Amino acid sequence: MKQTLGDLAFYGGPAAFTEPLFVGRPNIGDRKLLFERLEQALDRRWLTNQGPLVLEFEQRVAELAGARHCVAMCNATLALQIAARAMGMTGEVIMPSFTFVASPHALSWIGVTPVFCDIDPETHLMDPAHVESLIGPATTGIMGVHLWGQPCAPGTLPALARRHRLPLLYDAAHAVATRWHGRPVATLGDASVFSFHATKFVNAFEGGALVTDDDGLAATARAMRNFGQTGEDQVTYLGTNAKMSEASAAMGLTSLEAMPELLARNLANHRRYATELAGVPGVRVLPYTSGNNHQYVVMEIDERVTGVSRDLLRAVLTTENIRCRSYFAPGCHMMDTYRGSPRLPHTEAVSRRVLGLPTGTAVRDDEVIRVCEIIRFVVAHGPAIAAKVTNGSAARTSARPPAPTPR
Repeated sequence: MKQTLGDLAFYGGPAAFTEPLFVGRPNIGDRKLLFERLEQALDRRWLTNQGPLVLEFEQRVAELAGARHCVAMCNATLALQIAARAMGMTGEVIMPSFTFVASPHALSWIGVTPVFCDIDPETHLMDPAHVESLIGPATTGIMGVHLWGQPCAPGTLPALARRHRLPLLYDAAHAVATRWHGRPVATLGDASVFSFHATKFVNAFEGGALVTDDDGLAATARAMRNFGQTGEDQVTYLGTNAKMSEASAAMGLTSLEAMPELLARNLANHRRYATELAGVPGVRVLPYTSGNNHQYVVMEIDERVTGVSRDLLRAVLTTENIRCRSYFAPGCHMMDTYRGSPRLPHTEAVSRRVLGLPTGTAVRDDEVIRVCEIIRFVVAHGPAIAAKVTNGSAARTSARPPAPTPR
């Protein structure tokens, strides 16, 4: 337990953890089963091009999503691009700025212009009223984001899209296994895209998938991921190479089988963080409704109350080997690539106070308790730490967190 400011690693004391605690450290699952699947793929000498493991993975994901079709791909970014093309999105598509940059980049790469909307500051999800105000003659679609695994405006956004006759695509990268009122969130729009990146709680080393109930959309996406081919020598669409490999599917299947354990660990960690940080002035652990996969533990820091900024708290925690993430700072509309977009006050405020905390199967209960002890200590001494940094007396003020990893 840190007793004085001098005990903090930020000021030269020993770090609380000898090994770093990460946000999104990969969950591995049963190695024996994984290697058995890899051996089978090697024995078959069928390593890509819709092998049996990919077909099995697609079937399992479709069942999990409650959808008729799953089209597995090599990553979620390409899945978003193919989904948008297959849905006829051109011109402008409305989407939140408070998301990982892959969301707007996926559209920009295929010549679609992202139009950024603001968010609800309580949930961090896109504001449907602002979405509707942005709809114009060039609007060809809406991309919602199930941020932190939370259903994005499930009651209002689909109805809004239908009213304006716009296709609704959901970036569901965070929402594998998430449900809303018992219904998988993947079925809320015309199509949804999952991510199975290594940092996700269900991972395929690297991978993504489009899920939909639309037979035509699924058939088009399947062709587009394979160079636009609809037959051995027939090319019908402008396509690309977005196929998932058998190795990725092997990891994906193994990860899906471990999902009950992963969900339980995520839920336990989220509950422990919420309990340990309850009542800390200026600190809020974002609550989730039932059905969330609890893949992310998101904390907000109100500098006006704590006296210490989110960025300074992150720097202090980093020196203790607690590698938090400052999601998503800045918002996409503030990045150089998208400068010139209108200001979004709620997005900008939330992006200054959000911190993602370490969780997953690599983080134990006692480690969560220790992290929370340090957060409480730093917040209790927030003004003093901020003053020392301002006066230049901190020993480790140059410490910088590591470069961000996807989402």
